[in-house]
Amino acid sequence: MGQYAPTESAYAAAGVDIDAANRAVEMMKASVRATHTPAVLADVGSFGGLFALTDLPANPVLVASTDGVGTKVKLAAQVGRWEGIGHDIVNHCANDILVQGARPLFFLDYIATSKIVPEHVAAAVTGVAEACRAIGCALLGGETAEMPGVYTPGSFDLAGTIVGVVGRDELLPRTQLMRAGDILIGLPSVSPHTNGYSLIRKAIEGRDLSAPFDDSGISLVDALLIPHKAYVNEVVALRRGGIAVKGLAHITGGGFLDNVPRILPLGLAARIERNSWAVPPLFRKLVEWSGIDNSEAYRVWNMGVGMVVVVGAEAVDGVRAVLPDAVVIGQLVSTENEPKVELL
Repeated sequence: MGQYAPTESAYAAAGVDIDAANRAVEMMKASVRATHTPAVLADVGSFGGLFALTDLPANPVLVASTDGVGTKVKLAAQVGRWEGIGHDIVNHCANDILVQGARPLFFLDYIATSKIVPEHVAAAVTGVAEACRAIGCALLGGETAEMPGVYTPGSFDLAGTIVGVVGRDELLPRTQLMRAGDILIGLPSVSPHTNGYSLIRKAIEGRDLSAPFDDSGISLVDALLIPHKAYVNEVVALRRGGIAVKGLAHITGGGFLDNVPRILPLGLAARIERNSWAVPPLFRKLVEWSGIDNSEAYRVWNMGVGMVVVVGAEAVDGVRAVLPDAVVIGQLVSTENEPKVELL
């Protein structure tokens, strides 16, 4: 009886290279370990991440969120820029639990691609790790999946899950404290973040990505790939400054029109004055190139405001003292209908 002696991996011949995945893990280990604190009890490569729950608030509540980078990843892949999308996914998820008052504990990433290129995967995970370190969050684990036939050649996707904690008495929004006359504060964004990129990619078809898009000299692709901003440190600064935050709204997909009402109680609406802040040049260009109505733009993109903070009128001066870049963009008003946004 003859012996079975394959000369090459049948799995690799089918399009899945286990060795490439292992090389990617080796390349990212140092970055991942740099996010670990004494609360992390398992090293890179364990079957599951272990996180010790210490230094918890009274009546702790775990808050979790999962999201993806969306089609921004396609633009990043087109120009071979991977680290930025790692920042994107962490910061987006961190903001989503921040609006409920939670501080991040740990993060898990998931990368799927048609073919693993270790350098690309390692760069993306390095970006994830850098973003985690910046907000005091451990990168607890992740998964890289090579799926030829499911993903088209060259395709790359990045998603992640974050888990944070907040004391039950500190949960946001505090809708029971909101009143007509409360002030809406806008915290500036730095880019379209991770939203509206299907429209963006259509709007920039045929344009020179390496050319400056305005007088600032920054190239179009550099402007579009600026990572999603995390607002964790800004909210921490407000708390340390004694500012009573009643609510936070992350301006993501759906823009102002869909996201601000999510934190409002019945009987209140948000009245936002669009001329209260200067819309950054990139957004004005995208509106022009895409040909969409200016009002629709405020549902597609953040238009220069990435987080909305609800405070009492008496807190405005305190907010400005703590966050000089914050801008008053509107107020809460009474309504007999469902919560909504009035864009003036």
